[in-house]
Amino acid sequence: MPPPPQPALKPSTATPFLFPQTQSTVLPDPSHFFSPNLLTTPLPTNSFFQNFALKNGDQPEYFHPYQIKSSSSTLTISYPSRFFNSAFLYQIFIADLTISASQNSNSQETHKISSFNDLSVTLDFPSSNLRFFLVRGSPFVTCSVSSRTELSISTIHAVLSCSSNSSRTKYTIKLNNNQTWLIYTSSPIDLTSSSLSLITSGGFSGIIRIAILPDSDPQYEATLDQFSSCYPVSGEAVFTKPFSLEYKWEKKGWGDLLMLAHPLHLQLLSGDDCDVTILEDFKFKSIDGDLVGVVGHSWVLKPDPVSVTWHSTRGIKEDSYAEIISALRKDVEALNSTPITTTSSYFYGKLIARAARLALIAEEVAYLDVIPAIRKYLKDTIEPWLDGSFNGNGFLYDRKWGGIVTKQGATDSGADFGFGIYNDHHYHLGYFLYAISVLAKIDPAWGRKYRPQAYSLAADFLNVGRRSNSHYPRLRCFDLYKLHSWAGGLTEFADGRNQESTSEAVNAYYSAALMGLAYGDTHLVATGSMLAALEIQAAQTWWHVREGDSMYGEDFTRENRLVGVLWATKRDSGLWFAPPEWKECRLGIQLLPLLPISEVLFSDVGFVRDLVKWTLPALSREGVGEGWKGFVYSLEGIYNKEGALQKIRNLNGYDDGNSLTNLLWWIHSRGEEGKGFEAGGNVCWFRHYH
Repeated sequence: MPPPPQPALKPSTATPFLFPQTQSTVLPDPSHFFSPNLLTTPLPTNSFFQNFALKNGDQPEYFHPYQIKSSSSTLTISYPSRFFNSAFLYQIFIADLTISASQNSNSQETHKISSFNDLSVTLDFPSSNLRFFLVRGSPFVTCSVSSRTELSISTIHAVLSCSSNSSRTKYTIKLNNNQTWLIYTSSPIDLTSSSLSLITSGGFSGIIRIAILPDSDPQYEATLDQFSSCYPVSGEAVFTKPFSLEYKWEKKGWGDLLMLAHPLHLQLLSGDDCDVTILEDFKFKSIDGDLVGVVGHSWVLKPDPVSVTWHSTRGIKEDSYAEIISALRKDVEALNSTPITTTSSYFYGKLIARAARLALIAEEVAYLDVIPAIRKYLKDTIEPWLDGSFNGNGFLYDRKWGGIVTKQGATDSGADFGFGIYNDHHYHLGYFLYAISVLAKIDPAWGRKYRPQAYSLAADFLNVGRRSNSHYPRLRCFDLYKLHSWAGGLTEFADGRNQESTSEAVNAYYSAALMGLAYGDTHLVATGSMLAALEIQAAQTWWHVREGDSMYGEDFTRENRLVGVLWATKRDSGLWFAPPEWKECRLGIQLLPLLPISEVLFSDVGFVRDLVKWTLPALSREGVGEGWKGFVYSLEGIYNKEGALQKIRNLNGYDDGNSLTNLLWWIHSRGEEGKGFEAGGNVCWFRHYH
């Protein structure tokens, strides 16, 4: 891969391009829950606290290790239990402890979100004098009481005992469901069990910290005691250098900060770059795997680098060119004879990205004759979306939340799979970015002309800055604590955010990195590559279910090799569009679109064998689509090249984002039989720049 043209383009200081503004008729009003000072900047639409800003704001959200619900000036904490079976698993919200100001316990006042960051949100109940610092991964829930206030702590369980230490700054509460809760305060407080399920206090002001004692284990109690005096009030994730992410918490009090890491954190934590101590034996249960104690106010996370390349990493042997070129010529001829009729931003995006793949495959097999036709097709199909001349749909800008919506989505929340209410933005825009990147590569003059529009599309979901004058929120879809994206936008869900297709999320960040290559923008390459790497490792951690894994319980693990839809507090074997037994759809939606980076996502050959073996019986069902079969055979090609090639040659249809050319390219670019792909590979972009 040649280095990009020099000098590299710097981000423009000119006013960024904005699509025409619209007044959406379907978006909720954010002013009900966000403090007025936050309403002047773009707001998150896929965040870990989204339920707190939708409808009544009273659906729970998951903060690891607690689910937290805010309703009528009370805040309820649940240390959730988990339900497992072979089809799904979920966390069960039970109102373990509910905190409120005694005089306001019947108030209908809603909370205000007074601040938020990558790893935290602050909820205020102004008339109750209560402010909750909800920081993800904190084993304590921390509340600041601003002036002398009588407090009420209720539970749906029975209180067996409520006892204090000699200074009345630590209370131990035992409930009849075998839970033990610890309450720490910054100054003495009088807590009394005033009825079977209610504890009340005298007037108090200061800091209260509440923590469950896991398994009522005394060993854990000593650790919680030790770290009870240092509390985080917010947390941010900082992109420090390529393939490095740093967590920094703002902390108060004294002593060291204790937080909890999920399994992927533990995999990525770099002891060489940060001063942390991992408490291996200090664990909280979670649907995401055990949460383990980590001491230290700054973490550095380092994912395996991924190589963002236009073409296959191993190349294709020349004796395979002829078969690919034969398919390529037919697929390119068909571009003009089958014009795009859909107005859906998602399906349209898939079709233009499919055509862009043909150009890159043509480069790889040295058959450049077809590139002028592909270039014309891409220009004719992409430009109308960028200049606003497309009939029936188009991109518009919504100022209320700060982001791109579609014409159809601005008046119909169901149109474009909910794009107008901020569903699936990285999926749709990822396909557009892929096509734009390829066109900018093969036609640099066109790329320069439409660069402002291209960057506006990317910024909608890939803005990493915090400038107050930005038109888009920071990282609309990507969750910097879970380290993967969420797809569900401004819809209230009892189970929190969700994501179905990890591979389309990978495509979004991969395509942004390709756009960086096309424009010589090393910052965009670095950001896109890093997020793609994290999304891949998160998919392998939580969506790919390996035999013998213990995270999801025996029944689910035995029956499933993939999660269908992953929610904040639930795992489904079914899909939004298909039942669990349609395993070929489950495999396909976690693989499409088929790209050079797909081999990194499915780099574990042993897992791929098990996955294909698990899926193949489903193909004998009547009515299975040829397009879905193509994805199953693609993965089979990783370890059985010849067998998969014969099956692909016999297909008589393809997914609308795929083609025979692309399937043949994939099979012929596999390495030796059964050899996996090492993340990092032999061509990594930063070798060219550093």
